[in-house]
Amino acid sequence: MRIKWLAVVGLLAVIFSGEAVAQAPAFDTKAKQIYLVDAETGTVLFSRGENEPVPPASLAKLLAMEVVFEALDKGELTPDTSFEVSEHAWRTGGAPSGTATMFAAIKSRIRVADLIQGAVVQLANDACIILAEGMAGSEAAFAERMTARARELGMQVASFRNATGLPDPGNRITMREVVALERHLFEAHRDYYRLYSQPEFEWNKILQRNKNPLIAANVGVDGLATGFAEGFGFSVAASMQRGGRRVFLAMSGLESDKERTEESRRVLDWAMTAFEKRRIFADGETIGEASVYGGAAARVALAADGPVDVLLPVNNPERLTARIVYKWPLTAPVAAGQQVGIVKLWNGEKLLREVPVRTIKAVEKGTLTSRALDALQELLFFWL
Repeated sequence: MRIKWLAVVGLLAVIFSGEAVAQAPAFDTKAKQIYLVDAETGTVLFSRGENEPVPPASLAKLLAMEVVFEALDKGELTPDTSFEVSEHAWRTGGAPSGTATMFAAIKSRIRVADLIQGAVVQLANDACIILAEGMAGSEAAFAERMTARARELGMQVASFRNATGLPDPGNRITMREVVALERHLFEAHRDYYRLYSQPEFEWNKILQRNKNPLIAANVGVDGLATGFAEGFGFSVAASMQRGGRRVFLAMSGLESDKERTEESRRVLDWAMTAFEKRRIFADGETIGEASVYGGAAARVALAADGPVDVLLPVNNPERLTARIVYKWPLTAPVAAGQQVGIVKLWNGEKLLREVPVRTIKAVEKGTLTSRALDALQELLFFWL
C-alpha cells in the first residue's frame, strides 16, 4: 500500500491509495436516527441523525439502571436492600397505569435484586420508580442524579425528568449517546449486563417474558431495550455478538413494533456480514511526526497505544485516509508517551474512528541558538 504525506498547520494527513473496486449496493434503513458501531475497533458502520435529541422513552431505563449498578458497586445499597412501594410508584408505573409493570403491590416491600430484574427484563415502570424513590427520596431527585451521571459519562445532550422515560418534554437523548451508554454498561457492569438477555422473569407468581423481541429471536442479540414515544416512533438499543464480533446499535423513528424488529435484524445482519477487518497501523508503528518548538530535535515520531484496526465494506471503492491532528507546534520539553493529538481515520468522506496518538520518545529543550532559530521560523511561517 502506497503512503503519501501532506503537512499543514496543526495537521498531518496520511493518505492510503489503492485501486477502486466495484461498489456494493448501497445499504439503507427506515430508521430516522441510527448509530451502529463495531465494539472491537470502534468503527462507525452506519450513522444518520445520531446527534439529534429525541425522547428516550424506555431507553431511559438504561441510564436509570446504570445509576443503580454503580450504587451497588460502591456499596451504597445491596441486592437484599428492600424499598417500599409508594402510591406514586403504584399509580404511575404499577397495575393502574396500563404501562409496562411488574405488578408491585402498594405498601409492599421489594428487594433491589427483584426490582432490577423487573426493570431490565420487563421494562417495568413501577420497578424504576420504586428504586428511584428508595435511593434518592423522590423520582425527581433521582432523575437529576441520572442527568448528572450522564454528564460524568460524557453525554452532553441527555437529560431526564423521570426514571422511566414516560412522556415529559425534559426527557431527551441522542442515538450516539445511547450507543455510548450501551458500551459502558457492557464494559463496566458485565455481571449485571447479562440480565438483559434473561428470557423471562417471574415475580409474585406472575411470569413475564423479556420485552425485547430480539432476545427471543435467538439471533445473537443479548440486550438491551426497546421504546416508543408518541410523534417520534419506535426505538431500540441492541447489542449483538456473532462469530467473535460484537456491534452496538441504537435506532429511533421507526413506524411500528414490527418494523422495528425487522429493521433491527436486517441492520444487525448487515453489520455482521458486509465488513472485514483491516489493520491500518501495527503495534508501535510510527504513524507520523509532529513539529517540536525549542527542542533538541525538530520533530518527534508519533504512534498509537496499540495496533489500529478498522472495519471496511468487503467491496470498498473509497480511498482510506488517516489524519493526525495536534496543536502545532509542540513545545519542548516533550515527554515520551505523552498524548499530543489524535489520528482520524476516514473512508472517503466517512469518519470511521478516532485514536489517540502519543510521542514515541522524549524531546529535551534545545540550545539557546536552536530555540532562537525555531522562534524565527515560527514567526516567518505565520507572517507568510
